[in-house]
Amino acid sequence: MNAPVSSLLAQVGAVPAAAPINLALALPRVSFIVPTLNEAKNLPWLLPRIPQWVHEVIIVDGRSTDDTVAVARCLCKDVKVVMESRRGKGAALQAGFWAATGDIIVMLDADGSMVPEEAIVFVSALMAGADLVKGSRFLQGAGTDDMSLFRMLGNWGLILIVRLLYGGLFSDLCYGYIAFWTRHLATLNCDCDGFEIETLINVRALKNRLSIVEVASFESSRISGVSNLRAIPDGWRVLKTILRERVLSPVSLVAYGAP
Repeated sequence: MNAPVSSLLAQVGAVPAAAPINLALALPRVSFIVPTLNEAKNLPWLLPRIPQWVHEVIIVDGRSTDDTVAVARCLCKDVKVVMESRRGKGAALQAGFWAATGDIIVMLDADGSMVPEEAIVFVSALMAGADLVKGSRFLQGAGTDDMSLFRMLGNWGLILIVRLLYGGLFSDLCYGYIAFWTRHLATLNCDCDGFEIETLINVRALKNRLSIVEVASFESSRISGVSNLRAIPDGWRVLKTILRERVLSPVSLVAYGAP
């Protein structure tokens, strides 16, 4: 129905006049958690692109030696800064989880590899019924500019192990663009300090039979600085996490994506 006809019918009482819809008012409160360590040169790209409908932005800083915190406060006047003395991405994210006041948590890297505008897709999937939404670099429409062949093969091998031990049909495992309802924090019980936290969250979501959705996401190269990820040591930590979780708490293979 075109606008003039709709307006005319509304005037004669045939249909009610439609009120303007403010989509921001319909969204749950969303907390963005961004771990940082010497990311002062990357935040000017990242923070201005975080959507205005976000409830809060939490920077968890691992004692940066550059101007990360000052730059964050300059770019985002309402930013919440949490200082974390423990080392590791997992430790930083835990601190962010404890500080979050939103209904939804979105995990986002600070290096410019993740596009903040994609978050609406994650939030939409949660609002449609998912418990946890994870980005995948290997779905149609996705991709990565920041993954070597060695890391890609390692990621694929870890995916196969998770499929074998837990069921599920994940297409990606070690990617940190993840969103979930805050009410599931106790279920996920994130208790690791390193990069393996992303895998831990995914595995525990499978074990507890949460409704998991994968969405396409594109990973760009880091804008500035050097990644703290170490392929072999961190890959070993991820593998140990997968095996430990299976041994400590066996699960049925009837889980996300399993027949």
